[in-house]
Amino acid sequence: MKTIAVIDDDIHIGNILEELLRREGYAVLRAYSGSEAVLLLERTRPDLVLLDLMLPGLSGEEVLSKIDRIPGMVVSAKAGVDDKVKLLLSGAADYMTKPFDTRELLARIAVRLREGAAPGLPPALEAGGLRLDQTAHAVTVQGVPVRLTKTEYAILKLFLQNPGQAIAKSVILDRISADTPDCTESSLKIHVSNLRKKLRDVTGVDYIESVWGIGFKLNP
Repeated sequence: MKTIAVIDDDIHIGNILEELLRREGYAVLRAYSGSEAVLLLERTRPDLVLLDLMLPGLSGEEVLSKIDRIPGMVVSAKAGVDDKVKLLLSGAADYMTKPFDTRELLARIAVRLREGAAPGLPPALEAGGLRLDQTAHAVTVQGVPVRLTKTEYAILKLFLQNPGQAIAKSVILDRISADTPDCTESSLKIHVSNLRKKLRDVTGVDYIESVWGIGFKLNP
C-alpha cells in the first residue's frame, strides 16, 4: 500500500482528498501547517506529498525545499504560469491548480508514484496494513507512523519477510543478531511484547501471535 501525505490547512479540501485517496487504496497522512508537515516528514517517509502553498507557519515553498527524495506534488489555488514554472524548477514533481478534476489528479498521482519507484532501493515490506520502509527505516500501521526501537524494527522486518509463518525463537535471534547483538533469549519475549503492543495500540488488531513450543508469527 502506497502512502500519500496531504498537507493542506483547508480541512474540507483535505477531507475530500483523504476520502478520494483511501477509496483508491492509498494510506493517507495529514498535516495542516508547514511546521507540522516538516515534523511529519521527519518521522515517516510517504511515497508522495500533496502540498498546498498557502499554509500557516512555514509556506508550501519552504516545505518543498525541505522534502528530500520524496515526490512533492503542488495542489494550489495559485494559477499563474510564473508560480508554476518557479515551483517546478525548484523541485516540485508536478503542479495542479485548484479546483481540480479528481480523475486527472489520480492519474497524475499514479504517474508520479511510478516514476518515484527508483531501481536499486530496498523495497518496502507490506502486509495487512503494516508497512516497513527499508530506505527510510520507518514503520506505519494503516498509514499511522509508529516509533520502534532498533530491536523491534529488526523483529518486525523478519516477520514481514515471512508473514503467516511460525518462526522459532532461536531463528529470530540468529537472524537479527547482526543488527541487535544485545537481544538475548530472555529479553526476546519482552521485545516482541512491546512490538505487539505498539502495533495493537494503533488499530486494536493483534498482529503477532505466540506459537506454543515454537516462537512467534505475524498474522497479516
